[in-house]
Amino acid sequence: MTDAAEPQLPALPDRLSVNPRSPHFNEAVLQREIGIRFNGKERTDVEEYCISEGWVRVAAGKSKDRFGNPLTIKLSGPVEAWYK
Repeated sequence: MTDAAEPQLPALPDRLSVNPRSPHFNEAVLQREIGIRFNGKERTDVEEYCISEGWVRVAAGKSKDRFGNPLTIKLSGPVEAWYK
């Protein structure tokens, strides 16, 4: 049963990115803080995730590409996502 005072949150998608240029960017979902657990540990540096394929993308240090975007690496393992 939902409380009438709290608005209904959109369901978390299977794949989500924080990059506005990505086709998997969803501003409505990113309005609330999202927690990501990867390989049993909570991560705060995730740029993109996919639950069904079991991977996350994280920044590779302070390296930047030629457009000034952080370089990312793809890590494989079990992924869980939830609203904080």
